[in-house]
Amino acid sequence: MSRPAPFSLRLTEGERDRLEKQAGSMPLASYVKSVVFADDAPQYRKSRKPPVADKQLLAEILARLGQSRTANNLNQIAKHLNQGTLVLDEALERDLQQAILDVAWMRATLIEALGIKP
Repeated sequence: MSRPAPFSLRLTEGERDRLEKQAGSMPLASYVKSVVFADDAPQYRKSRKPPVADKQLLAEILARLGQSRTANNLNQIAKHLNQGTLVLDEALERDLQQAILDVAWMRATLIEALGIKP
């Protein structure tokens, strides 16, 4: 049976000195194992889990993005701006206002769904 690879730990000189003093005459590896595997060793979280998102709100955002032509419309507006062919008429102004509202709603809903404080 093969032995597992050794475990490495980087310490400052001060940390190493302190550890050696605490270990006393006990071999350093034995002392570290006794502390780490002690019954009263502090227990930490297993792993950090990302915040639980509100899946319903996220699904609603995705659905609205799928039904919306906001991204395409904004892309077309940017294209015409870059070409210098943008004519601001009532229809375009209405589309811009709607795009602003859609983006603001998506931002607010994402913040709520992810549990982020605005």
